Amino acid sequence: MFDMMKMMGQIKEVQGKVKQAQENLVHITAEGEAGAGMVKAVVNGKKQVISIDIDDSMINDKDKEMIQDLTVAAINKAIEEVEVKAREEMKKATDGVLPNIPGMDLGGMFNA
Repeated sequence: MFDMMKMMGQIKEVQGKVKQAQENLVHITAEGEAGAGMVKAVVNGKKQVISIDIDDSMINDKDKEMIQDLTVAAINKAIEEVEVKAREEMKKATDGVLPNIPGMDLGGMFNA
């Protein structure tokens, strides 16, 4: 028999876990690099760039465009990696609490 009170309790539990997981995303970091490590970027689970490191050998005026391109590539790689980690964290937060309905992806409900 369907127990509405139990389901409401589970929804409140999921909301609390999702909120806590979203708050913890600031502590999850990922690094992306480009140019064989000459440019590195670190972002957190909230998709905020934490740092950019450019190898000293890269810095001179004629390489400015290449530095810009590599910086963009490094940041994009870091954001891709942290999105994977953030999805995993959100999945852990809701594992066993939300019903597993085949064909229904609830992961999109909790985008950070």
